[in-house]
Amino acid sequence: MTSVVIALASAVCFALALVLAQVGLRHMPPLAGGAVSVPTATALFWLAAPFAIDVAAIDGGAVTIFAAVGLLFPAAVTVLTFAANRHMGPTVAGALGNLTPLFAVLGAFIVLGERPGLAQLGGLAVIVAGVFLLSWPSGASATSGWPLWALLLPLAAAAIRGAIQPAVKVGLALWPAPFAAGLVGYSVSSLVLLAVAARAGALGRVTRQGAVVFAGVGLCNGLAVLLLYIALNGGPVSLVSPLVATYPLFTLVLGAVAIRAAPLGPRAIAGVVLSVAGVMLLLAG
Repeated sequence: MTSVVIALASAVCFALALVLAQVGLRHMPPLAGGAVSVPTATALFWLAAPFAIDVAAIDGGAVTIFAAVGLLFPAAVTVLTFAANRHMGPTVAGALGNLTPLFAVLGAFIVLGERPGLAQLGGLAVIVAGVFLLSWPSGASATSGWPLWALLLPLAAAAIRGAIQPAVKVGLALWPAPFAAGLVGYSVSSLVLLAVAARAGALGRVTRQGAVVFAGVGLCNGLAVLLLYIALNGGPVSLVSPLVATYPLFTLVLGAVAIRAAPLGPRAIAGVVLSVAGVMLLLAG
C-alpha cells in the first residue's frame, strides 16, 4: 500500500509540473524550458546528496545503469517530446505518450519476469483507455496535417519512459538507493540537454519569467521522478507504472484551479470514470 500512495504522489507532482509548464511556455520554447528545469532539479539533488547518499554503499553496476537511464530520461524524452509537439501539437503527442505503462509492463515481464494477473492487466487496459479519452483531441485538431512518420516521436518517448522503469528496478536491486538513481540520472541528462539546447540556440531564448516558472517545473518533475523510483524500489512495475500514468486526472483538477481550464465535457468525464475504475481494478488485482 505504501508504494500505491507514493506512486499516486508521483502522479500529482507530474501533473503539477505539466500545469506549470503550460504557464512557462508562454514565455519561452520547450527546449529552453528543459534546459532550465532539468539542471534545476539536478542542482537540488546535489545540494541534498551529502545528507541522502551513503557513499560506502555505492555499487558501480547500479551507477552505470542509472547513468545509462540518464542518457534517455529525461534528456532524450524531452527532445523527442519537443519534436513531437512541434510536428503534431502537444495534445496528440501527449495522448500517444500515455502509452508508457504498456511498454513498462512489457519490459518488466521480459526483464524482471513480472507476471501481472488478469485483474491487473484489465486495470492497466482500462486506465490507458481512460487516459486516452482525457488526452485525445477532438475534431480537426486530431488530424491537422502532420506527417505519418511523426507518430514515431511520441511513441519512442513513451517506449523510453516505459523501458527505464524496469531498468531502474534492476539498478535498485543492486543498490537500493532511489535518491542516487535520481541524482545520477538527472546529472547525465542535464549535460545532454544543455549540449542539445546550446547547439540549437535555445539558451539564448531563456527569459527571466520563463526561467522562474521552469525552475518550479524542474522541482516538481525531480520530486515526481524521485517518488517514482521510491515506489519502484518497493513495488512491482506492473502496479507502479499504471498508477503514475493517471497524472492526467490530477492535471484536470490542478488545471481547473490554477489556470481555470474549460469545464469537463462528456468524453473527459468518461475518461475520469474509466481511469478511476481502472485504478480500483488494478488495486483489487
